[in-house]
Amino acid sequence: MATIKLGIAPIAWTNDDMPDLGKENTFEQCVSEMALAGFTGCEVGGRYPRDTAVLKKALALRGMEIASAWFSSFLLTQPYEQVEKDFIAHCSFLKSMGAKFCNVAEQGNSVQGKLDVPVFAGKPENTAEQWKLLTEGLDKLGKVAKDMGMTMTYHHHMGTGVQTEAEIDRLMENTNPDYVWLLYDTGHLVCSGEDYLGILKKYMSRIRHIHLKDVRMDVRQRVIDEKMSFLDGVRAGMFTVPGDGDVDFEPIFDYVNKSDFDGWYIVEAEQDPAKANPLEYAQKARKYIREKAGL
Repeated sequence: MATIKLGIAPIAWTNDDMPDLGKENTFEQCVSEMALAGFTGCEVGGRYPRDTAVLKKALALRGMEIASAWFSSFLLTQPYEQVEKDFIAHCSFLKSMGAKFCNVAEQGNSVQGKLDVPVFAGKPENTAEQWKLLTEGLDKLGKVAKDMGMTMTYHHHMGTGVQTEAEIDRLMENTNPDYVWLLYDTGHLVCSGEDYLGILKKYMSRIRHIHLKDVRMDVRQRVIDEKMSFLDGVRAGMFTVPGDGDVDFEPIFDYVNKSDFDGWYIVEAEQDPAKANPLEYAQKARKYIREKAGL
């Protein structure tokens, strides 16, 4: 049976990619409301203090711990040595906080942060040379992480060169399973139009971290029709917390529960906090997961 911890991402309170979303919400409010909603872990946000003593004390007061954090790799556009240097610093911070996972997403050709590029029509496609750079670089970073006692997971993501099932297949087939693991994100798979349950079953043995994100399919269709960017889609409400959108999570929970998965479920649903009160939606997600996953 699986061993699962439950956390939530700070992106519902403050959005690092769009700083105006949640600019009124402080770090202290964010972690206090996470704990109040019933979560025991979280990922790292831009407003989190980088002084580990300060951060550890703030989290300990609320019975919280750091699960992981996002790392933007630029293997396609920067010298590998620079990426590795930044990665080591990132992992060192996480390790000092007691985290075991680092989530990598290649941003060298990503359009996820570009407001003038439609996320569906403007999706990048990796060339053969880029695939080689990416997979070889990830193997190196994964070994660095393992040598540091960390696990590196790759985050497939809308608006990047690793988004579709075929692209995830290629990444998995061309990386070392000892070094490169998969971060499974329900929202990005459903939004992309992939077989999210089939991918879970195919790669369960290499999945070490799970993001639980729901999708409002009517808004998704609007994003396609109106050629909206990823960030505009977020503002429009394309994503929400589990139990509030159109994704059926019960088969996911059932399958993971019967596996030997040992890691985190992280609720990650970027919305405009002025429209979707973060505490209210965190509580909604917690109630849904308790009822449907038994956690």
